[in-house]
Amino acid sequence: MMFKVFYQEVADEPPVRERTKSFFIEAESEREVRAKIREFGYNIEYIQPINDVFLEFEKQSENFKVVE
Repeated sequence: MMFKVFYQEVADEPPVRERTKSFFIEAESEREVRAKIREFGYNIEYIQPINDVFLEFEKQSENFKVVE
């Protein structure tokens, strides 16, 4: 399953909408996503499971990136 992760790069600062970034990651559950990205030290705002239709739409974006 693919997930879209919305995050702030600096975990010590309050979230600011304009600084929100996102990436995609493949995992079996939200718990597995959090385990995979724990080392990054990001302030995770939201983890969204996505379906195939949404994924195809997102792939058209120049900002599309999948984290391994």
